[in-house]
Amino acid sequence: MIEILSLILKNGDPTWIKTVPNWERAPWLEIVGCAKNLQLSKERPRLITSHLPRHIFTKTFEGSNAKVIYTIRDPKDTAVSLYYFSKMYVCYKDPNSIDDFLKDYLVGNLSRGSWFSHVKGWMKLMGQDNFMFHTYEDLQKDLRGSVMKICKFLGKELDDKAVDSVVANVSFENMKENNMSNFTRLPNHFMDLDKSPFMRKGIVGDWKNHFTVAQNEYFDKIYKAEMQDFPVKFPWDESIYN
Repeated sequence: MIEILSLILKNGDPTWIKTVPNWERAPWLEIVGCAKNLQLSKERPRLITSHLPRHIFTKTFEGSNAKVIYTIRDPKDTAVSLYYFSKMYVCYKDPNSIDDFLKDYLVGNLSRGSWFSHVKGWMKLMGQDNFMFHTYEDLQKDLRGSVMKICKFLGKELDDKAVDSVVANVSFENMKENNMSNFTRLPNHFMDLDKSPFMRKGIVGDWKNHFTVAQNEYFDKIYKAEMQDFPVKFPWDESIYN
């Protein structure tokens, strides 16, 4: 999403994403060094990235003109992705096994808390003019259509050539090769990419290569209990409820 928004902001011109690291283009609100870049940024509109739950997000957002694009992913694939990220990100505990990690993940015993609480908190904004949610699965299924929806939400018009550029440059293959996006510029004392690359697979359904039958059944049980009354249906719900 950072790459998509960076390209939309520059009308499809890929120069920015190929010359400036993504943490400088869209600084992380909760990381001190990145927040300093945000304060110094002369870009307007500014891009801001965050994984913070809604209840501890900056209070200055309330009543502002800021727009939020909330990107959600199948919680099973999110778990697998976070498992590998935890192995290589030095600030996180290296999980002993996927089974141990899932136990912590499903009860929210992680730095960003529970996936379920995170989603429920942010989705309370659904229906507001300055909020849209988009799933990773939608991006995979129809990237061009997704880019067009995001442009409409932002009130940004791009011609076909610019949209083509956005779509081409945010492909997983191109991002994996772009050292302004793949975090290979960071030293190993931040991310040990020998344990796992930041850009790993980028596919939908990789959890099927990691979960046992028992783990999947337990995951579905927790998901149903947490989300049974949630009014929004996601692309992965059908496989869980049927």
